[in-house]
This record gives sequence, structure tokens and C-alpha cells, in this order.
Amino acid sequence: MLEEVNLTLDELEAVRLADFDGLYQEDAAKKMNISRQTFGSIIEKAHKKIADVLLNAKALKIEGGTVEKVD
Repeated sequence: MLEEVNLTLDELEAVRLADFDGLYQEDAAKKMNISRQTFGSIIEKAHKKIADVLLNAKALKIEGGTVEKVD
């Protein structure tokens, strides 16, 4: 069985905004209603987890946190 790495919903949203949507950290932080520094910390953790999954052939599990849809 593969070792799992857990990616939180906040980390997934940060990756979506920064990497998929191409937003700058300041703009992505505003969309998430958090500070730019907090966003930077979240995206750094997410990138390390994703790199661990890719480089070490681990399973990625997405879970955790409350979901609030904001348009």
C-alpha cells in the first residue's frame, strides 16, 4: 500500500488560485480572505507535499477543513 500525503482543502485552494488560475499571491490571498504571508505559508506547504508525492511515488489524499464557496 502506498504511503499517503494529506493535502488540506486550504492548500488545494491555494494551488488552484496560484498555479492553475495564475494569480499573484496578494490577489490569491484576498480571494481566500487571508493575509499574503499566510497564503505564502500555505502554498509553500502545499508545494512541498505535492513534490513529495511526485518524487517519492506516494498517494495524494485531499481532505480536511471547512468548505465555503465564495464567488
